[in-house]
Amino acid sequence: MNKAGLDDRHRDKDGEIQRKRSDTLNKNLSKPIPQFSPNAMLGEMRKKTGKISEADVRRAAAKLTKK
Repeated sequence: MNKAGLDDRHRDKDGEIQRKRSDTLNKNLSKPIPQFSPNAMLGEMRKKTGKISEADVRRAAAKLTKK
């Protein structure tokens, strides 16, 4: 059994940190991303920004609105 990392994040069998599912709605995130609609799915936001992690999507979305 894999030991949890120091950060206590959920990991898969290979020890990789598990990502949020693509069908997670923006309004269900701990901190919704204001640049997207509350009903936007994380998968759509990933496609639009070209990023994978939630933090990277959030940073890229902030840059999209500054242009």
